[in-house]
Amino acid sequence: MSDLREMLAGERVHVMDGAMGTMLYTRGVFLNVCYDELNATHPELVEGVHEQYIRAGAEIIETNTFGANPVKLSSHGLDERTEELNARAAGLAVRTASGRAAVAGAIGPLGIRLEPLGPTSLEEARDYFGRQVDGLLAGGVDGFVMETFADLVELRQAFRAVRARCDLPVIAQVTVGEDGVTEYGTTAEQAARAADAWGADAVGLNCSVGPAVILEGLERMAEVTRLPLAAVPNAGLPRAIGDRKIYVTEPGYMAQYARRAIDAGARIVGGCCGTTPEHIRRVADVVGAIQPQRTSVRVIRSAGETAARKSPPPLASRSELGRLLARGEFVTMARILPPRGWDTTQMLDDCRALAQAGANAVGIHEDRRTARLSVLALAGLIGGSCPAEPLAHYTCRDRTLFGMISDLLGAAASGVRNVLLLTGDPPGAAPYPDYRSVVDVDSIGLTNVVTAMNRGVDPSGNDIGPPPGFVVGVALRQGTRNAARELGRFHWKVDAGAHFAVTQPVFDAEHLLEFLAGIEAGDGGGGSGIPVVAAIQPLGSLRHAEFLKNEVPGVVLPNRVVERMRRAEARGADHAAAEGIAIARETVAALTGEVAGVEVAAHRGPGVGAVVGVLEGVGGGDPVKQVQ
Repeated sequence: MSDLREMLAGERVHVMDGAMGTMLYTRGVFLNVCYDELNATHPELVEGVHEQYIRAGAEIIETNTFGANPVKLSSHGLDERTEELNARAAGLAVRTASGRAAVAGAIGPLGIRLEPLGPTSLEEARDYFGRQVDGLLAGGVDGFVMETFADLVELRQAFRAVRARCDLPVIAQVTVGEDGVTEYGTTAEQAARAADAWGADAVGLNCSVGPAVILEGLERMAEVTRLPLAAVPNAGLPRAIGDRKIYVTEPGYMAQYARRAIDAGARIVGGCCGTTPEHIRRVADVVGAIQPQRTSVRVIRSAGETAARKSPPPLASRSELGRLLARGEFVTMARILPPRGWDTTQMLDDCRALAQAGANAVGIHEDRRTARLSVLALAGLIGGSCPAEPLAHYTCRDRTLFGMISDLLGAAASGVRNVLLLTGDPPGAAPYPDYRSVVDVDSIGLTNVVTAMNRGVDPSGNDIGPPPGFVVGVALRQGTRNAARELGRFHWKVDAGAHFAVTQPVFDAEHLLEFLAGIEAGDGGGGSGIPVVAAIQPLGSLRHAEFLKNEVPGVVLPNRVVERMRRAEARGADHAAAEGIAIARETVAALTGEVAGVEVAAHRGPGVGAVVGVLEGVGGGDPVKQVQ
C-alpha cells in the first residue's frame, strides 16, 4: 500500500522512515552544507538513503526538505530556489519509492519567531510555507508531515498553507523536551486537541527526546483525541563528542518502545535524529510481528545478530531472595544509604546488625542527588561479609545504556544477583549547580535489557556467556496522582520480566491494599503475577512526618498518623521515636499475608537502630498474594 490517505484511514500500524540528516552526514556531507540543496547537487545520495529505508521496511518516507523553506534557505542564498528544491526532493522520493511506499512532504519550522514574539506576521509565515508546499505538490507528494514544531501558532500557519492549496493528508507533529512540554510551554494534550480541531489527519511527537519521553506524551495525547497517533523519537539524547553529536540508543531498544507506543495507540512509528535503517528494520520487525505484512519488502536482519539465547536459570536457584520469592515465603528486608566516603566499616557493621535482627536481604538505596559510594560496589562487599544478601537499587538516570550494561556485567562478575531497577528522580541543583540530568533508558527498558541478559544475550543479541541469573525488582508508585499511568507502567514492567516490586513508603496499609486490588481488577484477575514488597519507613519525629506528608510527592501519610506523632513528641523525642517504630510495626502487621514482604528503610529518617526495632517485631505470615 502506498496511498497515505488509505493508511491513515485504516486500522493497521505503519512504519515511517528514520533520519535523513544522520545518514547524509555518515556519507561525508559536512554540517555547513545545505542538506536541502543536495536534492539538486547530489541526488544519488538522497535517493540512496530513501532506498535503504524502504528496504528496511519503511512504508512512509519523507522528502529531504525539513529546512527547505525560504527563510532557512536564505542563509545559504537559496531562497529564490525554494520551489525548485522542494519539487526536486519530492521527485526523488517518488521515483525511489516507485509505489512501494507513500511519500510525505517534510515541512519544518521557519526558525524565526512569529508575532507577537517576533517581527514576522502570521500572513508572512503562511506565504513562506506556501512556497514550500507549492514545490512539494509539483513533485507529486502523497501528503505532508509537519514535524518538530514547538509553536502551535506556527504549526497552524503551515497547516493553513497546505489546506489553501490541496486536501492531501497532513500529519502534524510537535517536539517536546524532557519535561514533556514544548519550549513554548505547550503540552502534548494541547497539541493533540489543536490538531484535531484544525482537521489534521494524524498527530504525533517527534525529535528532541528519546523513546521514553515520546511514549509518555503519546499516552497523554491518546486520552484527548481519536486521531491516528505518530511516535517518531530520536535515538535517545545525543552525546557531544568534540563538535559532533552522537546518538547511542540501540535499535533493539527503539523497537521495544515502538511496541509500547503501538500499545498506547500509535498508528505510525518511525525515527528521527540519530536513527538509521537498522533502527527502522527492528521497528518494522515489531510491526510485522503484531500484524500481517502486506508489503513485498523482505526484512533482512543484521549479520551481527545471533541466536545465542539460552534458558534462564530457575528463579529459586539464583539467590536466597529468589528462593524466598519463588516459594512464596515472607521476605524481610532492610534498606540503607551508602556512605559519602569510601570507608565501609560502619556500614558493614550495620548490615550485620540488620541480618541479626532478621533481615533476609539488605537493600542499598542509590541517592543520585549527591556523590556516594557505588551501590554495586557496596553490594559486592556486603555479599562477601554479611549473612544477609544485598539488593542493589540501581537507577537509570544519568547513565547511558552501554554504561549500564557494563555496570551490570561487573555486578554479575562480583556475585551480585539481586537488583531493583529504578528510573530515578531528578537531582536537586546543590551542591553541583551546573549539573544537568538525562535519562537514556528508563526502568522498563532496563528491565528488558536485564531479562535478555538472563538469557545470555545483550540488547543487540550478542552472546555474553552464561546467563547471570539476576533477580529483578521494580518500583511500584502507589501514591501517584496518575494511577492509570502507573498501572500501565507497572504492567509493562511485569511484561518486561520483573520478578518482584517494591512500593513507595507505606503509612496507610488500607490505601496500598486498595491500589493492589485495582491492579488485579485491571488485569481481569488472570495471568501470572509478581510479588509486591511494601516499603516501611519508621518515623523519627513530628518534623519527619510533616516533611514526608507535605514535601515528598507520592507519599500517602494520613492525618491520624501525624497526630499520633504530635502527641508522642509532646512527651519528648524518645517517645516520638518509639511511636514511629510502633506505627511501622502496626503497618507491617496489617500487611502480613497480603504482600510478599517488607523492606524497612533506614535512610532520610531514624537510623539503623529504629529499623532493627521494627525488624525484631516482624514474623512470618501466610502464603502471600502475587499481583500482575
